[in-house]
Amino acid sequence: LDEHLGEFKLEPIRLRAAKLMERATAVYGVQAMGALLRLLPERDPHPHLFEALDIILDAFDDPSDAGELFVRFELAVLNDLGFGLDLTECAATGGRENLVYVSPKTGRAVSREAGMPYADRMLALPGFLSEGAASAADRDSMAEAFRLTGYFLHRHVYEPRGLTENAARDGFVQAALKALSKDTERQTG
Repeated sequence: LDEHLGEFKLEPIRLRAAKLMERATAVYGVQAMGALLRLLPERDPHPHLFEALDIILDAFDDPSDAGELFVRFELAVLNDLGFGLDLTECAATGGRENLVYVSPKTGRAVSREAGMPYADRMLALPGFLSEGAASAADRDSMAEAFRLTGYFLHRHVYEPRGLTENAARDGFVQAALKALSKDTERQTG
């Protein structure tokens, strides 16, 4: 039966452990992604998350790439848990231009014009998460993205289940933002 222990003989295709242990972003990132995957229903297949995990494991060398991919991974997990965010069109106008906010109540994007009166209560939508965005994330937009996904993970996943937020995620966020700050200093210095 599937539940019984069996015997498997495996040969690795790629060995990543040593490479992953070289950077704080990789160590924390692997732990944080594992914690997110444990939130999914047991034995429920999620092949797109497996493929995303494979890509992210290879991207941990570059903190900006790893950060962007990690945020997209969190968005995919939220979606698979039934709390997906709609970042493609404005919740108020239906437009697809100038989306700069996310409603903390609905998880839907809001345009600059429609959200301006409520800007102090809205979450920022980082430009790199907008549909068709051609720009890469900088430190500030990355911090906004982590704040965005962290808010919805806390609201919809951790708090209702009585779970505390994973410390590895905080470690990854701090390590990724620190590495992005160093990259920015090198480029401007």
